[in-house]
Amino acid sequence: MTEKQQLEEAMAFIRKLYPETPEIGIVLGTGLGGLVKEIEIEKEIAYNFIPHFPISTVESHFGKLILGTLGGKRVVAMQGRFHYYEGYSMRQITFPIRVLKMLGIHTLFLSNAAGSMNPQIRKGDLMILDDHISLQGDNPLIGLHEDDYGPRFPDMSRPYSPVLIARAEAVAKEENISLHKGVYVAVSGPQLETRAEYRFLRMIGADVVGMSTVPEVIVANQMGLDTFAISVVTDECDPDNLKPVSIAEIIETAQSTEPYLTRILSRLIRELAV
Repeated sequence: MTEKQQLEEAMAFIRKLYPETPEIGIVLGTGLGGLVKEIEIEKEIAYNFIPHFPISTVESHFGKLILGTLGGKRVVAMQGRFHYYEGYSMRQITFPIRVLKMLGIHTLFLSNAAGSMNPQIRKGDLMILDDHISLQGDNPLIGLHEDDYGPRFPDMSRPYSPVLIARAEAVAKEENISLHKGVYVAVSGPQLETRAEYRFLRMIGADVVGMSTVPEVIVANQMGLDTFAISVVTDECDPDNLKPVSIAEIIETAQSTEPYLTRILSRLIRELAV
């Protein structure tokens, strides 16, 4: 079976259970599942029931597709995402994004947890992704190309929507929420970085580092989706004063900052012109 046939089978399965057409896709990262509480849920589908869908193996990722409405908009939310370090291929990681596009979404919102190399961006802060650097050593567009996916060589000069970024900054100001804007670098993980690696990542222009998001954004851009991504900064990565950090601490910080992220994303979605 080809990848395109797998996509069509997954889409058909979801459509049978939920015939409505979603407008907006949401990908919720580590410790950031609370936005689901804002959704008027009409259907939940566990990933393991959807044909050809990967299954999340990360403890803090629930692994459900949530379908319903938020602020009058039809949304489909991925409560839990997939990572390269779980052993999935880049095409498997981004398979759900292609399915969401085929279901009908035109806009994609993503969130993640990240560590900061920028001394101005501190633990517990939020950072909008204005650009990214991919150091994961692989790419979801490698391999046979389907014209239905979009261009073979998609332009990435503006991977994140300037309109959505400007609106998010305005919302944060109105809500009195501190918000940064910067460059996210994606690495494979799952180990956290060494002092020398943090120095290198800062030197090449990154503000924060994480292990997700970029593969999905590449595919979203290829498929013509308006894309917005935001990081919750869960730890500070100062190579001259580096302290050990546990995944439990990272999840705890993500969850404590989550209400601010939820306020921004929910307002962006509610006020989105469609």
